[in-house]
Amino acid sequence: MTARSLLAAPARRIAFFISPHGFGHAARAASVMEALTAIEPSIQFDIFTTVPDWFFANSNSFAFKYHFSLTDIGLIQKTPFQPDLPATVQQLKKFLPFDQVQITALAENLHQRNCELVICDIAPMGIQIAQKIGVPSILIENFTWDWLYQGYSDDGLNEFSAYLRAVFAEATFHVQTEPVCKSGATDLAAAPASRKIQIPAGKTRRKLGLLNSRKVVMITAGGVPKNYGFIDKLKLETDIHFILPGAAHAESIRDNLILLPENSSYFHPDLINAADAVLGKVGYSTLAEIYQAGVPFGYVARPDFRESKPLVDFVENHMSGMAIEESEFQNGTFTNCLKKLLQMPRARCHRPNGADQIAGFIASLLN
Repeated sequence: MTARSLLAAPARRIAFFISPHGFGHAARAASVMEALTAIEPSIQFDIFTTVPDWFFANSNSFAFKYHFSLTDIGLIQKTPFQPDLPATVQQLKKFLPFDQVQITALAENLHQRNCELVICDIAPMGIQIAQKIGVPSILIENFTWDWLYQGYSDDGLNEFSAYLRAVFAEATFHVQTEPVCKSGATDLAAAPASRKIQIPAGKTRRKLGLLNSRKVVMITAGGVPKNYGFIDKLKLETDIHFILPGAAHAESIRDNLILLPENSSYFHPDLINAADAVLGKVGYSTLAEIYQAGVPFGYVARPDFRESKPLVDFVENHMSGMAIEESEFQNGTFTNCLKKLLQMPRARCHRPNGADQIAGFIASLLN
């Protein structure tokens, strides 16, 4: 749809309310802030989330002030593959309906900071705060929590669906990014939104101390802490180097293993681009960043997570990849598939980055 005119003058401050469920929503939000800054360099962002501030600082391409705030519950995880539904329900009961004292306090904060627009991925609290101060809100999503909760036969979760659906519906503008889980009326339908690769693959490899002649596989759990039980099996694959972000408290090189902390000196999209293949849980930002780089993806689906099927369908239709069973990932027998995965070709994407599409849409509204 054609963007509707919003404001007479460019926005100086934009608030971003971001779900802390993994790092996927934060990565998509960062990609939009990065792309919007390229269009309007004067924009200052106020980021409201519990995702650590270093995650946004690592992008190093947009100006922001960080506000540590619980703005969304989403889904509590026991492990990268197993949700904790009772804990999620317990936290939702404390969090919803929104505390109007908190809404008022945050609204006053944004009003004092002359915030002219509120963007939400997919933390619905920001929508109510935007209404409170009379500024437009933009919802960015490929699914919303009410839709996801309905995928579980859990009455405790489903009692919040109607409330959340109503809040999401109040957003002034609605942006959906592929892979979309439930299509609906939108103001913009965008391609996958991804943070941009900053340095060439060869430079990243040299920084890691790797030769271009060696095969490199990156293993990721998608921003959820994970203790890998298959480290010893990886050491046996002596002709392959493995990069494991989030697998150590400090950077460590052990034979053919490069273990990195979550907050490392390496930009995650650069690591993906430097790899010959990526293996891990299929999640939004992992998919989007692999899609941008075009590397083969050994993906592990989550059958009990409703978002998983649309993501898997996208990989199978638009990317180079192969399915890895969760049991294979957990016990390390996926090493039997590595040769096949590494023989798969890159699938370079020639479509626009969804982040640029979203940033263009937002800029047209602000101008």
